[in-house]
Amino acid sequence: MQKISKPEGNGLFSVRQSHRPEGRGSVSDNRSHKHIYTVSEITQAIKRLLEDKIGEIWLEGEVSNFKAHTSGHLYFSLKDQGAIISAAMFAYANKGLKFKLEDGLKVICFGKINVYGPRSQYQIIVERIEPKGVGAQQLAFEQLKKKLEQEGFFDPAHKRLLPLMPFSVGIVTSSKGAAVRDILQILKKGAPCVDVVIRSVRVQGEQAAREISEAIEELNAFGKPDLIIVSRGGGSAEDLWSFNEEIVARSIYNSSLPVISAVGHQINTTLSDLVADVFVETPSAAAKVIVDKKNALLAQLDGIKYELNFSITDKIGDLKNRLIALTHMLKSPADRLLEKQQLLDELSAGLNYNMRHSLELAKERGSSLIQRLGTLSPLSILSRGYSLSMLIPQGTILKDAGQIKPGDQLRTVLHKGAFMSLVQEVFTDERESDV
Repeated sequence: MQKISKPEGNGLFSVRQSHRPEGRGSVSDNRSHKHIYTVSEITQAIKRLLEDKIGEIWLEGEVSNFKAHTSGHLYFSLKDQGAIISAAMFAYANKGLKFKLEDGLKVICFGKINVYGPRSQYQIIVERIEPKGVGAQQLAFEQLKKKLEQEGFFDPAHKRLLPLMPFSVGIVTSSKGAAVRDILQILKKGAPCVDVVIRSVRVQGEQAAREISEAIEELNAFGKPDLIIVSRGGGSAEDLWSFNEEIVARSIYNSSLPVISAVGHQINTTLSDLVADVFVETPSAAAKVIVDKKNALLAQLDGIKYELNFSITDKIGDLKNRLIALTHMLKSPADRLLEKQQLLDELSAGLNYNMRHSLELAKERGSSLIQRLGTLSPLSILSRGYSLSMLIPQGTILKDAGQIKPGDQLRTVLHKGAFMSLVQEVFTDERESDV
C-alpha cells in the first residue's frame, strides 16, 4: 500500500510503496511511526507547492463558462485541446477592462497560480488579460460597433436630412482647438449670415465622452440651432477614442437635430462618423457643407427666376399667336382686330416689364435680407469693434457685470483673436466706471 511521510522543511511531502506486515497490530504500529494527513493539511501542502514553485505566469487559452458576478468579480475557465483550468478576475483587476469577455475568445492572461481550499481546486488569479492577436481597444471598438449595428444605429433610414439652409449652427468642440477656428473662418467668408453657437468641451481624456454627450443634449434642449457639428482636429487613435464611446454614439442617434461628424484626419472611421447623419473628414469640410447649402439655395432661386421669366414670355407669345390666328380666321372687322392686336402687344410689353421689375425687386429684397442677417451675425458685430466675454471655466457668455466678481478669469473674443484677463474690480452701474 501507499504511505505518506511527514512533510519536510520546505512543506513538500513524499509517497513510497510498502507492504502491509502480516499479523495483528501492524496498522496500529505503523500509525504510531507515520504522520497521517488531514484533507486540509494535504490541500495546504499542494497549495504551497504550486504557489511557491510556479507563482506568477503568463497563460494562453480560450475563455469558456464565463460568468460575471454581481460583486463585479469575473469567473471563467481557460482551455486548450488537452486541458482546462479555472480562472478568477476580481473587481479591482477588471475595473479598467476595455473589452467584453465572452465564451470562445482567445486570450493571454497574467496572474498567479492559486489553490482554492474549499474545493481543493487549483486556479489562476488573473491580474491582466489581453485578447490574442488583436488589441483590447480595437476589440472593444468591434464589439460596440456590432452591438450598435444590431440596434439599427447605422441604418440609412434613420439618417436625418440637413435643412435647405441652416441659419444657425451649434458646434461641439474645444474652444481652444484649431477645429473651431477653421469652421468660423470658412463661415465668415462664405456664409456670414449664419449664427454660430459654440459649446466648448474636452475632446480627449476620461471626461471627454461625457462632456460631448451632454453638449449634444444641451444644444437639442436649447432648440436654436438648425444642425449640430461634432468636431475636433486630427490625432492618434487614442486621442480620438472619445468619439468611439457608446454614450456619444447614443446622444448623436437620439438627437432631434441633424448631426455632422467632423473628426479630422483620422485613418479609421469612428463610431460617431457611422451614427451621424452626415460624415465629413475634416472640420473645414463641415463648414463647407453649410456654405455649399447657401450657394445651392441662391442658385436654385436664380433657376426659378429664369424658368418663371421663360414661362411668362412663352405664354404671352402663345396668346399672341392665337390672336393672330383668330384674326386671320375672322378676317372682319380687320381694323378692330388690328387695334386689339396693338393693345395686346402693349399689354404684353407692360406685363413683361412689370414681371421683370418684380423679379428684380424680389432679388434685391432677398439680397437685402441676407445682408441684414449678415449684419446680425456675431462675427459681423465683432468686426465693428465689439467683443464677446465668457466666464472661465464655465463658458458662460457675459451680459451683465453682476455675473462676475473680482478674481474671476475671463476669455474675451475680438474680431481677430482673443485674450484672457483677470477681473480686478466690478462696476454694476456704468456711471461708477467713469469715476
